[in-house]
Amino acid sequence: MSQEKATFAGGCFWCMVKPFDELPGIISVVSGYIGGEKENPSYEEVTTGTTGHVEAVQITFDPEIFPYKKLLETFWTQIDPTDAGGQFFDRGSSYQTAIFYHNEEQRTLAEASKKALAESGRFNKPIVVPIRPAVAFYAAEDYHQAYYKKNPLHYERYQEGSGRKAFIKEHWTAKKDKEELRKRLTDIQYEVTQNNATERPFQNEFYKDWGEGIYVDVVSGEPLFSSTDQYDAGCGWPSFTKPIQKQNIKDKTDLSHGMIRTEVRSTFGDSHLGHVFDDGPGPSGLRYCINSAALRFIPKEDLEKEGYGEYKELFK
Repeated sequence: MSQEKATFAGGCFWCMVKPFDELPGIISVVSGYIGGEKENPSYEEVTTGTTGHVEAVQITFDPEIFPYKKLLETFWTQIDPTDAGGQFFDRGSSYQTAIFYHNEEQRTLAEASKKALAESGRFNKPIVVPIRPAVAFYAAEDYHQAYYKKNPLHYERYQEGSGRKAFIKEHWTAKKDKEELRKRLTDIQYEVTQNNATERPFQNEFYKDWGEGIYVDVVSGEPLFSSTDQYDAGCGWPSFTKPIQKQNIKDKTDLSHGMIRTEVRSTFGDSHLGHVFDDGPGPSGLRYCINSAALRFIPKEDLEKEGYGEYKELFK
């Protein structure tokens, strides 16, 4: 296994761990401080803004599985790259953004990705994230590590209350061109993903027969489920014990048809996928009951050419 480090500052480090933690090829994600002169600063010292440090995450990853270029793509989608004074409701120098490169290849890729974002037209203000050489990184106190796992409810409230969640939804969720989707999708794909329809059980593409590979959102292409977590629940729709990355799935209370259910939608495509129930066989006890029409299947032998090569590890 080859290993590299990547270091990103994106505001509050609590919110920057989860997006990377579930990606393939990620060995560890550590919250900490970088950029200042004081050795081993404390959280209280850093937040005063007097040490020169910023809150950051340092990622140890296998570049042969998940390349640095894709880590950059994940980083951009978690921040407001036009804000030089902090991130969202967190203001001050310790919450400023930055990419800290560990070698010249990372510097080149970071500069190219920043230039591409600036030229994309996604934002009407300059991209102000600095690209700096990595210096000493100090791990934060234990209670800050994997905060989203230790304090999930507070983490979710913080995501919401800080304004980060709303910003990501507004600026990084795929913009839908209904006319283009009408042309690109079949009638049932459009009705399911855009109008919350449900396809017929036992009369859909993936409910029973499947090969080895992954399922992506038919609209946005974001990875959703793997055949390694698929099973025949006997319900007539494809069923999974878990998503590939929880970050790509969002839940929503569904009160339609006189029932109380939990709807499942894709995060960036905002496509209706199906529902999740608590009668599954896996460790979590969950069953993701998904419409075939919301999915595109990519066989394991096609993952590399389709741009999903990092998921080949699932089938070794």
